[in-house]
Amino acid sequence: MLQQIFGCSSLILLLLQLIACTEEVNALDDSQASITDQPYLMVLGIAQDAGYPQAACQKNCCQAVWAGEAEKQLVSCLGLVDPISNELWILDATPDFREQWQYLQAELHAPPKQPTGVLITHAHIGHYTGLMQLGREVMGGDKIPVYAMARMRYFVRRNGPWSQLVDLENIRLMPMQHDSAFTLNERLQVTPILVPHRDEYSETVGYRVAGPEYKFLFIPDIDKWESWERSLEEELALVDYAFLDATFYADGELPNRDMSKIPHPFVAETMELLAAVPAVERKKVHFIHLNHTNPLLQNGSAAQREVEMAGFGLAATGMRLPL
Repeated sequence: MLQQIFGCSSLILLLLQLIACTEEVNALDDSQASITDQPYLMVLGIAQDAGYPQAACQKNCCQAVWAGEAEKQLVSCLGLVDPISNELWILDATPDFREQWQYLQAELHAPPKQPTGVLITHAHIGHYTGLMQLGREVMGGDKIPVYAMARMRYFVRRNGPWSQLVDLENIRLMPMQHDSAFTLNERLQVTPILVPHRDEYSETVGYRVAGPEYKFLFIPDIDKWESWERSLEEELALVDYAFLDATFYADGELPNRDMSKIPHPFVAETMELLAAVPAVERKKVHFIHLNHTNPLLQNGSAAQREVEMAGFGLAATGMRLPL
């Protein structure tokens, strides 16, 4: 009789242990699902159009990279990943498109063979020239959607070799309108926003991208914040993250050039502009699009410490943030 009781007790204990283990496994599965199922953005590069190191630069900043004493940085670029739909988008087609597409594909177990779409900000070399990788000499793209504003689309159609991409249907130009949202898929929405910049060949836009839970702002190039008809503080309040133009840290960074001829908001100016906003707002900012002379590229620099102490952040290649 005692053996039967003890035998039943052991069986019950074993069953309870199995149930507990099953609940733990299910909880883990649910947790992993919530992570892997959520669309997210990935930083694919942080440097200005010419990359880091920059061609023909004999300064210590670039020579340190050639000597293996500092880390190379790819051109400013963001990727969008949707694990549910198995889709990948790239914001700007940079000269480093080859490496950036490789890194982005590695995010999915069975990635698409070509981008689900490419979103172009403007016609400066760091933001569109990577489109050449979609042509017949390389990927041989099949009607890859390339989202662009009116002047940018005109520039691509009327100028070789980009026009050949259209003629051979490697790409399909997709129209956008200022401040008019469009959907990438059922979980991701994009709003292009015109910003003032040196618009020799096309207009310039930034992007506000919305996912199921989070939004971000991407403005890699703009002249000066005061030239913009919008309030940066108000735009920052609309999003959860902001990747903002940090081409130069401060005036005088290019001692042999008139920096007013290449206007960008100095990082020091942006920090001063946002100094009075709450810390939670400043924390949203991730500086991106760094010129090779920018001291923010130097690990442990005084500039990096100043940004950190002021409550702002730096974009880093490989950074992933949920949407």
